[in-house]
Amino acid sequence: MYHFQYVSRKEAAPYRSELIEIINMVQDEVRDKFTFKYTFIGSSKRNMITYDPKTNKGFDFDVNIEVNDDDEDYTPKEIRDILREAFDHVAPSYGYSPCEDSTRVLTIKYKNRRQSRVLHSCDFAIVYDCEEGQQYIRYNKRPNTYTWEFQKQPYRDLERKAEILRKKDLWDEVLGVYLDKKNLNTDSNKHSRSLYAEAINECYQRHFGETKKK
Repeated sequence: MYHFQYVSRKEAAPYRSELIEIINMVQDEVRDKFTFKYTFIGSSKRNMITYDPKTNKGFDFDVNIEVNDDDEDYTPKEIRDILREAFDHVAPSYGYSPCEDSTRVLTIKYKNRRQSRVLHSCDFAIVYDCEEGQQYIRYNKRPNTYTWEFQKQPYRDLERKAEILRKKDLWDEVLGVYLDKKNLNTDSNKHSRSLYAEAINECYQRHFGETKKK
């Protein structure tokens, strides 16, 4: 069992502001090549950031970076390299580690080096919205290539259900169910996004499901 708890909006606010400063400086660094806009997504957007004080992972923010390169002047590898180098130039002056390059994201971490603990981190996904959906730059480690890939389709109707639960003052129930699911989860392949969807659907079914209409 885990021991996840929520990070309050007040607690997260100064770190979010600092990340925005870093992103703005990166925008200036790459402006002669391309511009980009950014969006906080997932738990960062919903004010549902969690952390487990029993671990050394801290809590994390998620940001989408949408690059303006409609003419495709740069390859996926060039875009990712340009952004990684810019973050590596800016982020360490704020106490963050250089970027870690994983399959889907670039990650910077703020660490307590004495205790070997990650206090918080931020994952940056490089995305592009088109008529067919949203693409992201994927790092394929084994062949060492970078490609644009389509994101999996979001859960249908999920945000409509979430909005109804908010309007009906049931959001505290959602927060409780989601936290329970995170603490009881034993599937390492089931991530927060899936647990969030389960919490929304479970609460919606409980109050507005077919059995309630009979």
